[in-house]
Amino acid sequence: MKRLIILSLSVIVFIACKQNLAKEEAQDLVKTATIKYPSDVILFMDKWKILLGDGTRSDRLVKFQKDNFFYVKTDAVADWVVYKTPNSGVTSRTSSNTRTELGEKKHWIPEEGGKLTGTLKVQHVSTTGHANAASSFSVVVGQIHSDEGHENEPLKIYYKKFPNHEKGSVFWNYEINTEGDNIGRFDYSTAVWGHDFAVIGKTPTDFPAEPEDGIKLGEEFSYEVNVYEGIMYLTFKSEKHETVTFTKSLIESEFSTRAAIPDQVKRVYANREKGGGVEREIAYAGEINYFKQGAYNQANAKSTKSEVYGGDIEKQYANGSYAEVWFREATVGPSTKPLNK
Repeated sequence: MKRLIILSLSVIVFIACKQNLAKEEAQDLVKTATIKYPSDVILFMDKWKILLGDGTRSDRLVKFQKDNFFYVKTDAVADWVVYKTPNSGVTSRTSSNTRTELGEKKHWIPEEGGKLTGTLKVQHVSTTGHANAASSFSVVVGQIHSDEGHENEPLKIYYKKFPNHEKGSVFWNYEINTEGDNIGRFDYSTAVWGHDFAVIGKTPTDFPAEPEDGIKLGEEFSYEVNVYEGIMYLTFKSEKHETVTFTKSLIESEFSTRAAIPDQVKRVYANREKGGGVEREIAYAGEINYFKQGAYNQANAKSTKSEVYGGDIEKQYANGSYAEVWFREATVGPSTKPLNK
């Protein structure tokens, strides 16, 4: 009789455990089904890997997300993929700046090319930093990055807004593929809407004039980067601004002699260790490159003197020391022949 009671209790416990397990599995399935992942919003995530601002890495982005760094938000307009990163966290091997940023798995040379598009709005840039540091208060939302030689960046698309301004600026930088020692590298900046990289304060606390044709935080804009047969074709669009286009060769340098160095570069790099070089005549020809997209925060404790709260990410988020960018559409793939070519 005693054995029968024990056996009966064992069976009851087993059934109860099995039912609880089934219930938990069902709850997990419901939870998974209700989560909207970045890969549900922008469908190209299988073509990328990612580095988050806390150092998390992944090369499998389908059904991948991480709260407070890479996730989905929904507003009255659309679902958006959020890229968020603090001023201080875990950085990549070649940079002092944190990022929550995609890196393209496919690599290509400029002669082969590729195409990247993005429709986005910048929700926040760091509110701390020195006004006379060119990278303060800014975030890079799209890049072409070299994976050979000096590993420089033929394209960085920026958004920058000074703390006391309502409107910020969109501009793009071209970093030379330096001839010889890379200590001489420099960026040349071109304004899209608002100011370029070179417009800074005279002192750490002095802000330049607000751009009249700038872009507000939360204001949507889009870009297209089309590298076709070694030439980079850029298109920028915004509902409240005129469409702007640019063309730049990635296989023939404009900056291969000291006489060709623009005044902007001489002014920006006058008191800096780097910036005194020239570019090799063939620029990035034959060199492996790839696209990047997301939030590459340009604020840090060293170069921009931005507040980092001892690296405490929670405190940085609570006190404005972070960058946050939302994308609702994006594509990546082969280059296309420009309409006017």
